[in-house]
Amino acid sequence: MMPLLTREEVHARLQEIFPDGAPNRAYLTRMLAASTVFVALYIDAVEGSGTYLGPKHVYRMTDEQAARTDDAYRTGYATGVLRTGSQVEGRRWYQDNTREPIRDETLREGLVAIGAVTERTDLATTSSKPRYALKAGFAALFDPDLAGEALQAQIATWQGEALNKGALARLAIVRRGAGVSADQVLVTFPNGETRRMKPGPSSEITKAVVEVFAPTFLADPAVLFLSESGNKVVTRDDELARSIGLAIQADRNLPDTILVDLGPTHPLLVFVEVVATDGPISERRKEALEALVAETGFPAEHVAFVTAFLDRSAGPFKKTVDSLAWGSYAWFAAEPERLVVFSQAPGGLQGRP
Repeated sequence: MMPLLTREEVHARLQEIFPDGAPNRAYLTRMLAASTVFVALYIDAVEGSGTYLGPKHVYRMTDEQAARTDDAYRTGYATGVLRTGSQVEGRRWYQDNTREPIRDETLREGLVAIGAVTERTDLATTSSKPRYALKAGFAALFDPDLAGEALQAQIATWQGEALNKGALARLAIVRRGAGVSADQVLVTFPNGETRRMKPGPSSEITKAVVEVFAPTFLADPAVLFLSESGNKVVTRDDELARSIGLAIQADRNLPDTILVDLGPTHPLLVFVEVVATDGPISERRKEALEALVAETGFPAEHVAFVTAFLDRSAGPFKKTVDSLAWGSYAWFAAEPERLVVFSQAPGGLQGRP
């Protein structure tokens, strides 16, 4: 059997294998996933070995058993724990009611779905026999001798072979958006003009809003206003704003970006708040923006509110999702063709792709 990392080391390595942007990352990187992968390695439930993992192997494991790493102990646990009435020394990692989260979330919706674990197809769905095994390439990523650049290279190779194009594209977008670069971010507007913004995650998300979100969800998009951290105004088109009946006044409630869709008979105004850490379109922000628009006489039914994030599996969205305003939308640069609707408000973005 292959040498073992500790469960904590497996947990740390999962963070590298499934970085921000990986589909169902929460299921793939939590301690329950680390426990599952560790136990699969412990009993040699690896593709081609003929040994398979079941949830019981995971929730019956103890620290005392995990510390016994001789092949005989590991083989004995693989078969012995399945026997009725078997006892394992020490306190269990989990109780029996963890069976479903291990089976449904960690395995089926997580590791199996992403291509890290294989599932037997020759068993009835009601069978209690173990049916899961780590794919060989995935198991190899947990070799204790792998470290540094060699580990990163093998992870990258595995991702390229195992993940689908959509997952790889999402990882690439998130890596680019989360990276810190010394270079300014060049943003190309719908009319072909360009502006430079300070480097950082917020600017990368703003770039995606202007270059990807706008042409995807708006028929004839234009940028009325764009700012960056520190309230520096990058661009402001007062003439276009006046042409659609809107007077942009400097106000602390103004969002990062204001777009307009000139395609409909009546233009659609889109307030976009970029969230790299916090500051979404909350109920208070939405009400303040609605008040600003009302003062200009712009019809409220032709206004939409969007909070733009890098990725829905990352911390900023999880931190702020419960404060997003009803009647607004959430958009993720990592999944650019999707839009989360927090209401069924008529008109505006409703019904677009």
